[in-house]
Order: sequence, then C-alpha cells, then structure tokens
Amino acid sequence: MRRTQKYGHVMVDLETMGNNPYSAIVSIGAVEFNLDTGEIGEKFYQTVSLQSCLDAGLIVNADTIMWWMQQSDDARKELSTNCVDLAVALQKFSQFMFQCEGEYCQVWGNSARFDLGILSDAYRKCSLATPWSFRNERCVRTLVSFNPELRKKSTFVGTQHNALHDCLHQIQYCNTIANSIKLKI
Repeated sequence: MRRTQKYGHVMVDLETMGNNPYSAIVSIGAVEFNLDTGEIGEKFYQTVSLQSCLDAGLIVNADTIMWWMQQSDDARKELSTNCVDLAVALQKFSQFMFQCEGEYCQVWGNSARFDLGILSDAYRKCSLATPWSFRNERCVRTLVSFNPELRKKSTFVGTQHNALHDCLHQIQYCNTIANSIKLKI
C-alpha cells in the first residue's frame, strides 16, 4: 500500500573507496525530505562490507584509501561497524526507497553521477533493479551553483564523511538555497 507522498525528495550520500564508476561502497546514507520546508522524514544508514564489494567486482582507488587515512577517527571507525554484504545493503536501501515513494520522488546526489551513478553501478553488479527512475535524478552541485555562498555559511553538525550526517547537512543548505532562489523570482 502506497502512502501519501509528503516529502517528494530523497537525499543520498555514499562513502566509497574510489571516485570512479564501479567504486566500492562502504556506507550508504539517505534521508527523505521536503525541499521547500527542509522537513525530514525517514532516514537510512548502512555500512557495507568492503570485501563484499570487491567480491562483486567493484574497485578501490589508492588515492581514496590514502584520503580516508587522513579523515577523523570517528569517520574511519564508523566504516567497520555493523557492515553487511553489498547485496543485503542494496536490498535494504530498495526497501527504504519503496517506503519513500522512491520511484516517484526526486533523488538527489552530490553530484548525481557520483553518488547515484556509483550506487546504480553496484545494483548492476548485484543484478538488482535500481529503485528510482533515472528521470528523477537531481544534482546538489547544480543547485548550489545558484547561490554558493549559502553553502559556505552552513554549519555542519555530526561527523563529516558519515553518509547520514552528510545527507542531513546537504538537505539543510539545499533548502536554504532553494528558498533563496524563490525569493529572487
């Protein structure tokens, strides 16, 4: 049974071990939200077994691994907690997207081809259907380009490079920027 769509948007953020297509995913974060009000709905967060990504044919990048070694202890420790197999994580994410009307809502990534592209790659490698329409992909970076100063002024709460915390931060400044654009019109 479908529920009434209240939010209309889902912010997605990945933490990966690469920055190319088919990169290994180590965590998936997503938050349902209303772009106009900034109100948030359901949240999703899952860490992913790096070995299961490699077993599925996803790849790592040495530069990204070195970058992770320079991140905070909290961010790095999170990547080894409660990890599940890639296919299990994707199935859980699909369930989340179904609850959030993922087929019909706008799905945001920073940029769309990084987060959403790599996530789509993982679905392909696991022979699973991507739980959103490519027509509904949206790009955080494009929105930010309309008023980049507002992103710079936003205050981050939580642990940077925690996929869920990154989603919440992106929603906050996307809401502010979207409303600033409406004021200009």
